[in-house]
Amino acid sequence: MKRVLTALTLGPLIAAIVLWGPPYVFLPVLVIVALLCFHEYLGIVAAYGIRLPAPLGYVAGLLVLLVPPDPFLLVTLATLLALSLALSARNLADGLPQAAALLLGVVYIFGTWRCGLGLWGRDHYWLLFALLLNWVSDSAAYYIGCALGRHKLAPRISPAKSWEGSIASLIASLLLGFFYLRGLLPAVSLPEILALSAVGNVAGQIGDLAESALKRGAGIKDSGNSLPGHGGWLDRVDSTLFTLPVIYGLLSLPWRS
Repeated sequence: MKRVLTALTLGPLIAAIVLWGPPYVFLPVLVIVALLCFHEYLGIVAAYGIRLPAPLGYVAGLLVLLVPPDPFLLVTLATLLALSLALSARNLADGLPQAAALLLGVVYIFGTWRCGLGLWGRDHYWLLFALLLNWVSDSAAYYIGCALGRHKLAPRISPAKSWEGSIASLIASLLLGFFYLRGLLPAVSLPEILALSAVGNVAGQIGDLAESALKRGAGIKDSGNSLPGHGGWLDRVDSTLFTLPVIYGLLSLPWRS
């Protein structure tokens, strides 16, 4: 019940901000969500025994998320800075894990939300599509998996997930894509609808498993407890963080110009 109530409260609010929120409302919300996700990521990394310079991560992440120039340049500079800071590690053997974990967090959290910002700039409906793709498919996977799940999808990483839930998730994404894109973005062809929906869904399922693997390796169940029934913010958007760059990348392909 907590899971449903949280979704019914948070979902419409986020959708309204995405569709009708002006930049001075949307951007602060995006920044806050990204910062919360990165904070929870730091907690996961700490559980591995890796201590990161958190202020540097926040600053580098916000630059990647918000500064207009090519984010690839900013990521490259952040990489070089992270490697430079590794020189000051008390144990030089910790330098590489610290630099790698810092860079991973910046790209994983802030880089993916930068793609979300790109989708919002392209058309607000595209960002909402990417978000809904995960909301609907996650719900289908959860409820169908609980009711009909018999065959484990990835028992070593997430024992509760099943192939039945995974297939239901894919079908829900295809149905959402067909009705949503046909109704709100009618210029999108049927092959594109199927490709965007299917690939976006698979990316989201991989993202869910990837975050679960990080948590299991760290020996923790949830990234946080701020969202009743869902865990933390990173738990709620783990699928989205993989779907956003995939959808943005597909829409940026030359053949769509």
